[in-house]
Amino acid sequence: MAYTEEEKISIVANHKNGISVKQSSVEFGICERAIYRWANIYGDNQTIETSDTPQQYSAKEYHTHIRRITKLENMISVLKTVNCTVHAPLKERLHELEQLYGQYDVHTLCEALEVSRGTFYNHILRNKRSNAWFEKRCEEYRVLVHEVFDEYRQVLGAGEIRAILVQRGHKVSTEYVASLLRDMGLTSVRTSAKRGYRKTQELEEKKNVLRQQFKADGPNQIWVSDVTYFRVNDYWVYFCMLMDLFSRKIVGYRVSRHASTNLITSTFRTAYRERGCPQNLTFHSDRGRQYTSAAFTALLQKHGIKQSFSASGRPHDNAVSETFFATFKKEEAYRREYTSEQSFRKSVEQYIRFYNEIRAHQTLKYKTPQAFEESWKASL
Repeated sequence: MAYTEEEKISIVANHKNGISVKQSSVEFGICERAIYRWANIYGDNQTIETSDTPQQYSAKEYHTHIRRITKLENMISVLKTVNCTVHAPLKERLHELEQLYGQYDVHTLCEALEVSRGTFYNHILRNKRSNAWFEKRCEEYRVLVHEVFDEYRQVLGAGEIRAILVQRGHKVSTEYVASLLRDMGLTSVRTSAKRGYRKTQELEEKKNVLRQQFKADGPNQIWVSDVTYFRVNDYWVYFCMLMDLFSRKIVGYRVSRHASTNLITSTFRTAYRERGCPQNLTFHSDRGRQYTSAAFTALLQKHGIKQSFSASGRPHDNAVSETFFATFKKEEAYRREYTSEQSFRKSVEQYIRFYNEIRAHQTLKYKTPQAFEESWKASL
């Protein structure tokens, strides 16, 4: 049933005069959420008189004008920022809008340079698969959003988080923040989600199994994993590795142009098969979206593997992996000039062989990971 503006104002007035929202909801057959929404629009003054003219506007008209003005101001800001006009080739306009994606909502971006939203979304989704800059920017803002989310005790939604980020000097849209929250599986604490929130908290407490205890009694008890990236020419390559915590041996690795879930799952499948499908294995990583994805979680559950995560914003919880990548870059990557993805792959392959079979480790009493495992097997 549609309600006139006068009826909405009357219902809001009843609420202001002491009639509860629940009572009004039952009496008029309206959901409580609608009454709260009307209260935000009509709750102050029914009419607003401008200072320049005696003309009066309803509260609804006033808020509509405010939203329109804000949108026009954002469109002007977009046009001042981009390095092209609405008459530029479509490819050039798409490139310019891509740089601002996440800073303004898509409707504003597309209207500013007269690009259809469907075309723009196709361009963004296509570039997500090959644009390392886009992925790196997402990772940076995931950290910022998660920090604000935790700082305010996990009670803020996308709009509030966006406002705080803007205050701190970041240009980002509510739509973009909301997409990052969904990507990380974060939801604010709401009365309607209380049970689900408690369940999430219980799971969080159980997930960090290692708690910085980087020791194992034998091979294939605990594996740790991480992904790093390295620039080759004008693109990024991603390096995923799996390490056995007992011997510090790299039991699996893979290099890819894409930081996808498939990079993690394919690396794990190969290592799991080559290590004889170990039982009672614990797999530890950070909370990157590839490791928390439904596909990878299901893969571990299928093999009866316990999954462990570092706490949010605590890189020391995965210190062994972080140390390996720091060592790899100092001893190998920063000493080479890579001309292609293939040259980087070959470099990684050679270093893994050196790391596992030649390089002595202080943690292993100056044995190599390979020798340490062989010594353990000989002692059985």
